[in-house]
Amino acid sequence: MRPLVTRPDIAAATAFVKDDRETILAQWRELTEIAAPSGDEARRAERVETLVRAMGLDVHRDAAGNVIATRRGSGGGKHVVIDAHLDTVFPIGTDVTTRVEGGTIAAPGVGDNTRNVAALLATLRAMQAANVSTRGDLTFLFSVAEETNFAGIKQFLEEHKGRIDRFIALDGGFEGFTYGGTGTYWYRYHILGPGGHTRSSARVLSASVPLARAIARVYELRVPRASWLNIGMLGGSEVINAKAADAWCSVDIRSTDPQSLRRLDASVARIFAEEASRAGMTVRPDVISKEEVAALPGHRASPMVLTGEAVYRAFGFDPQITNTASNHSSAALRAGIPAISAGVAPCEGAHSLDERCEIEPIFTGIQRTIVLAVALTD
Repeated sequence: MRPLVTRPDIAAATAFVKDDRETILAQWRELTEIAAPSGDEARRAERVETLVRAMGLDVHRDAAGNVIATRRGSGGGKHVVIDAHLDTVFPIGTDVTTRVEGGTIAAPGVGDNTRNVAALLATLRAMQAANVSTRGDLTFLFSVAEETNFAGIKQFLEEHKGRIDRFIALDGGFEGFTYGGTGTYWYRYHILGPGGHTRSSARVLSASVPLARAIARVYELRVPRASWLNIGMLGGSEVINAKAADAWCSVDIRSTDPQSLRRLDASVARIFAEEASRAGMTVRPDVISKEEVAALPGHRASPMVLTGEAVYRAFGFDPQITNTASNHSSAALRAGIPAISAGVAPCEGAHSLDERCEIEPIFTGIQRTIVLAVALTD
């Protein structure tokens, strides 16, 4: 991998990143401050499209709102897609003003996933400036709706299926990368009862009561290693002085093991059914989405993953390589496309108002992304 790092055009591109630091940080801040909740990414997409067009590439937005640009290769190589999702989890009205302090940059959405959007733009800018050559085509994808329903990546994969050889999702950590994805089941569990006024018969419970009992029991479940379980959203009566006729909660079940995923799913369903029955009520599970474990046989030892590992080591990293992704690389894997997910800077507090990232590592992360992209097109 070292000869590739020192190839003149790639060396020029990585040197360009060093000189581009102020622009990278400025765009990181600018893009973070363009609110982009899932389903409302158009303003950020428009700005990204403008920046890509200024680099001399043909760029367009598809029906889902994804921004897409492709650098053509010399021929005979792999078609590689590099994706960074545009959306965040924060609603319009959230204060997304960035703060730079003590070597960090902080703001809601600054890490997940704006760091990788800014890095993907910087990768493209450096490759254009240094006229980097690749054997295969390299598509730069700035996608929408990753934080909600994957509508953007589903649209992209549907339109380009059969024409993608490898897929990189820039969405994650810094020192390691993933080669597989978790299975994820999302539900909204409703417990339905008669409801009524606060002063109605004491024999009539609010549906919130069995819901609360079920939630408490769910959190007593033994969760296997590499599996996760979360109840994040709650709802019930619309007014204070009414017993809920429809009390609900969201349920997020994840695992890297298909059997563990199914067992947790069955246990959660049983608990909600039992607590509803105990209160003389009924349960209705609404399926939001069900995505199975994302895995390709032998992928951990595949040329793609081994090349990724070599690139990381060439930059001085001893990468932890796991199968725990829960992002667009999982969608690619489920479509049968070899995929990994990686990130360009260490961040903390994802999905919180105090999200923050270290600034200095992003420049190394961008340089590594350039080399990784070129290597994977061979």
